[in-house]
Amino acid sequence: MKPFTQKVILIIQSIPAGAVMTYGQIAEQAGSRRGARQVVRILHSLSGIHNLPWHRVINAKGEIAITDEEARYSQIRFLGEEGIEVSAEGRIDLEKYRYDYN
Repeated sequence: MKPFTQKVILIIQSIPAGAVMTYGQIAEQAGSRRGARQVVRILHSLSGIHNLPWHRVINAKGEIAITDEEARYSQIRFLGEEGIEVSAEGRIDLEKYRYDYN
């Protein structure tokens, strides 16, 4: 496993319940400022194997990026169970819920 992938997994595992991070934020913290798409691929392929809290990762606008209706509903439900408010449009207040990995 590449160091970037290992770092992304570690960062995602560290996101506490009740907080979110963006794909780009994770990529930057893992050492690749332009690696947001790689983070998406890592989440898609390794979430199950590493038991990653995938639902805590959102896009840079604070929006849920998943378009699949069932997965989107699951993400909203999981976030709500952790106390994160999601608007009717699928937006999360980054000022309030963003986790700073530093």
